[in-house]
Amino acid sequence: MKEKLFSLTKKDFDIQTFRAGGKGGQHQNKTDSGVRIIHRDSGAVGESRNYASQYQNRKAALERLSRSIKFKIWINRKAAEIFDGETLEEKMKKLMEEKNIKIEIKENGKWVKAEL
Repeated sequence: MKEKLFSLTKKDFDIQTFRAGGKGGQHQNKTDSGVRIIHRDSGAVGESRNYASQYQNRKAALERLSRSIKFKIWINRKAAEIFDGETLEEKMKKLMEEKNIKIEIKENGKWVKAEL
């Protein structure tokens, strides 16, 4: 079973739309198809004005934000807070200790605890 470390929602971001301009003709110059997304806690920004569709630009802007150095640093710091300063490797090593693992095997149609 997977466990979430933390989650982000729309409330964690400022989403701005603007007129993209440039190529695309009259339609692009009249609609707010450009998108800028700002993650408030990290200050990371993703922006896109490549597409005529605001939906496509929103998706591209979020992808750019998630690949930014500022955002990656923020995620690492957030994970360190959750792990009480331990690295992910240290935390995994503790979780994988024999006392924390239960292994069962199927014998004669029944699940039984395997002895290590």
